[in-house]
Amino acid sequence: MFTLYPAIDLRHGRVVRLTQGDPDRETAYSPDPTAVARRWLEAGARWLHVVNLDAAFGEDDAANRAWLPALLDLAARYDARVQWGGGVRDFPTLDALLRMGVHRVMVGSMALKRPLDLSRGLDVWGAARLVLSLDARGGRVRIAGWREATDLSPVDLAEFWNDRGVRFFLYTDVARDGTLQGPDFATAQAIRQRTRAYVILAGGVARLEHILKARNLGLAGVVIGKALYEGKVDLHRALAAAQVQ
Repeated sequence: MFTLYPAIDLRHGRVVRLTQGDPDRETAYSPDPTAVARRWLEAGARWLHVVNLDAAFGEDDAANRAWLPALLDLAARYDARVQWGGGVRDFPTLDALLRMGVHRVMVGSMALKRPLDLSRGLDVWGAARLVLSLDARGGRVRIAGWREATDLSPVDLAEFWNDRGVRFFLYTDVARDGTLQGPDFATAQAIRQRTRAYVILAGGVARLEHILKARNLGLAGVVIGKALYEGKVDLHRALAAAQVQ
């Protein structure tokens, strides 16, 4: 089933959007993440895509973590699920989030820095509860809050981990994220073709046409952020269109 994931990015306890993953290019939208979440859930969303930016940047993330129980409770009331990520770099952190009730946890750096922890997570929780984030700039994967470059392509890294049990991938072209310039369909499609996996696309989604194209390409879903907050896409209409077309 194709899924739309409205994004809720948390920075110092507020809902924000970054441009190209840059913490110095931040736009704040709300001091209350639950109010934003309720808006998306009332529009019909069945998933909330929540990113703990402070943890991703290696900063004190207590203000963000404080919102998690309320977001989980709210999602449960709407029969929805939470996909949470940002700074999840070891098995204990992953395990704690899943035990709290997060349905799916996003990891990135762990795949390269602590691969045994990722393998343990797959063994303990199963592939349906984890998604490997493939954040790339210039065709090369970035980790540690997008600040550390690697020499790996997202397609090659996806293929490597798909062979080791990962079934969900989230691909983001960091250079497009928050720009409304359109996503990188080609790389997302290449990941899908080279793996036996569900591929979620993020970064640059700006119009309903982008969502429908992702669906028609056979991708598993789309993360949509700035386009919602700026009123470029109506979530209720997008959910309806993605289901019937």
